[in-house]
Amino acid sequence: MRLAPHAVLALLLSAGLLAACKPNASATSTPATTTAPASSAAPVVDLLPGAQLLLERYRKLIVLLADERAMSDKERAAANQVGQALFHENLADRAKLEAQIAELTTTGNDRRFETFEALLAQIESGKGLFDADRLAYRELLKALELSLQQDSTLPAIKLHKRVGEDLDAMQEIEHQYDKELRQVFDRFDTRAITLKREKWDDYLAHLKKLYSREQIMKDYGQIVPYPAAKGDDDDQEKPVFGYDLPPKTLVLTFDDGPHNAYTEEIAAILKQYNAPAVFFEVGNNLGTVSDAGKAQLGARASVAKRLKADGYVLANHSYSHAQLSKASGDPLKAEISRTDLLLKAVDPAPSGLFRFPYGASSREAMNELAALKLRSIMWNIDSLDWADPVPNSIADRVLKSVAKEGRGIILFHDIHERTVTALPKILEQLTAEGYRFAGWDGKGFTAASAPASQAEEKTTVTTGYEDSWAVVVGIDNYAKWPKLQYAARDADAIRQTLIDEFGFASERVFSLKNGEATRNAILSTFHDRLAHGGVKKNDRIFVFFAGHGATRKLSSGRDLGYIIPVDSDPAQMASDAIPMTEIQNIAESLTAKHVLFVMDACYSGLGLTRGGGNNSFLKENARRIGRQMLTAGGADQLVADGGPGGHSVFTWTLLQALGGKADLNGDGFITGTELAAYIAPAVAGISQQTPAFGSLPGSQGGEFVFQLKSGNEFLSPSTEQLPRDAVALNQKLAEAAPTVASSAPVVVKDLQGNETKLAVPKPVAANARQLAQRANDRGLQLYREQQYAAAEAQFTEALKQRPDFALAANNLGFIYLKQQKYKEAARWFENTIKMDPSRAIAYRNLGDACAQSGDKDCARKAFGTYLELAPSGSGSDYARQQLSQL
Repeated sequence: MRLAPHAVLALLLSAGLLAACKPNASATSTPATTTAPASSAAPVVDLLPGAQLLLERYRKLIVLLADERAMSDKERAAANQVGQALFHENLADRAKLEAQIAELTTTGNDRRFETFEALLAQIESGKGLFDADRLAYRELLKALELSLQQDSTLPAIKLHKRVGEDLDAMQEIEHQYDKELRQVFDRFDTRAITLKREKWDDYLAHLKKLYSREQIMKDYGQIVPYPAAKGDDDDQEKPVFGYDLPPKTLVLTFDDGPHNAYTEEIAAILKQYNAPAVFFEVGNNLGTVSDAGKAQLGARASVAKRLKADGYVLANHSYSHAQLSKASGDPLKAEISRTDLLLKAVDPAPSGLFRFPYGASSREAMNELAALKLRSIMWNIDSLDWADPVPNSIADRVLKSVAKEGRGIILFHDIHERTVTALPKILEQLTAEGYRFAGWDGKGFTAASAPASQAEEKTTVTTGYEDSWAVVVGIDNYAKWPKLQYAARDADAIRQTLIDEFGFASERVFSLKNGEATRNAILSTFHDRLAHGGVKKNDRIFVFFAGHGATRKLSSGRDLGYIIPVDSDPAQMASDAIPMTEIQNIAESLTAKHVLFVMDACYSGLGLTRGGGNNSFLKENARRIGRQMLTAGGADQLVADGGPGGHSVFTWTLLQALGGKADLNGDGFITGTELAAYIAPAVAGISQQTPAFGSLPGSQGGEFVFQLKSGNEFLSPSTEQLPRDAVALNQKLAEAAPTVASSAPVVVKDLQGNETKLAVPKPVAANARQLAQRANDRGLQLYREQQYAAAEAQFTEALKQRPDFALAANNLGFIYLKQQKYKEAARWFENTIKMDPSRAIAYRNLGDACAQSGDKDCARKAFGTYLELAPSGSGSDYARQQLSQL
């Protein structure tokens, strides 16, 4: 939608919008010769702040609607909507100013002339104003002229004359630049370039330095999303149950769509893996069929058309999802034939595949399929995504069923968000294990082999672990070695992070602190509790040690590193400490798939081999043994204990890395290599330590993998932020560490002091939903670090990727609130509520924004709704207190 030319012209003229050329001068206006007289008291009413708001909105209107012809339809519609909001806000504020002027005049206030002269001085010679800026005040000056006509005093008569001269000058400029005004919006034909046009461009360039169209629209609750991405080319399946498919061949099927959001998100995920799929559509989601047999497609049919255009197969899933085993006669025929007609309206050459709702058929129903030349497709692997609300549970069920069956047809539904969330994990694991996805070729299901180059380019990293185990050791209170300050606290923080953020069961995280961490206890934990405690071949083990490390020179001249238990005697290190050779033996004896040792101690004397980093072995990661080690530093280096929160610098950096900063390719996973690639240069850049990393002998190149949780926190006043010292250190880490999506190899040290290069995995493709979540997660990180501008940019990016993302909308609003932009904050909290009407915290945040902006009615309503939704919520007492004060 766009405004008619005359409507836009009227809108802008009403706001005083005219072209102009230069600041601080006007050839036709009368210079201000008087200023407000000195007074011991301020003017009764200060009109300047309100007048300044008129100017700011006027400038924003120019920037907002300039170059309209270059805008997309969506951007133009959003810009016009925001323009209307700016216009009406100016009308309201100008009305308030006019009322103030009228009141000053009618009451005969002795100091009214001070106020009027101050306003005229600003309009005539305000610092930094262009002529066009002064024209923003035209309607206000008309109101002042009218008020002064009613005042017969000599000062009023003089001011009236001065205002009239200013208005005459404005009218002349308006007439002179009328064509420029029109060109701002490209509503009319372009004329030849003249000097005047160049001056207008200078003025517009000046305004664009002050404002951007995107920021103006965002301030008014509008973000134009990126163009919707389409899926990719695919095929699908045929066998009735899938038992006769070739080994390690799967057919992906999705029932009950098309859905207006989730279907295309699923298609985008499938595209990443070059995976074909069959979408069994319910007819009444596609449209209607008249009694005369005429198909009328509805809105969601466009989703089905895009699926077909992108190569996916569409199939019949009945008209109303009725249980056809209980139907007969005409109702049974209608359930099948109506959807068949609708599918033919979408695709003149339909697939000829049919799936019975609930898998329930009858002999009569099968006869109807035969009559219509449709083939019944069932399944032998049920994801149960229609019943199970937990994405990880759905993924685990499918993976276990596939492992048992070895081949088959998998049943999903493209109408659930949980399916969208579970699908990437499933496809990652199945791809890593070498399964192929088959597509329907019109006669049967066939699986094409991916080109070698394609297989190399696709990096698949997956956890695929059954159970997760950890050994966490922290020692401060040494008896015969110097005492430490932060090691035990470091161990506590790592233990809690493993449990809270990465799903390690607390009973499988063995913690040894201070006096508990004797040599015998540490070795017993490895040999008895892990080696013989039920660790399986698909498990992972994480080992963290914070304490002293030492290096001993052997008679051969070789260095041997040790970790120091609490009961070790420096004089008996060879027998009391634990040598790295013992750690290596332990690593080889454990049956787990992947083991990662992280040692916050400095020593040398273990020959590490380079950690892997190429695409091909990452693809095989799920079946390769991995034994990796990351240490805080080498021989003769001291662990820096001055990190924030009572942590060593190394462990603080490790915690930041595990918080998401080490996800260098943005795929939601952190590998051992990525962890080292982030930590080593970061720690080396801010301390005297040089962390080392590599794979232990016996490793087959497997990578220990952490899967990051999606950030789902709606920002509110209770959201914690980092203290200043942590923020300052993180800024230094950011300068030293590699950036996300950096393609350059990272140089680190091995324990022998040699340089080695770590290849960081390439950035991975993602659908809009995943990109939005990643941007929101980065925004949360930046908010906690008090980097509000950067956080705002990330939440904006999330909303461009996914316009209905309520979480990001709330978080963007809270960033505005934090920056004391209360009206802008309120708009985004209102947007959040439109997207998610039952989200209580958004009402609490809206109440704060409205109260701060002076809108008491809005605040009362918002706090009241919050209490209705969350009467015992964490902010309920606060909301009641606010209501009592409003």
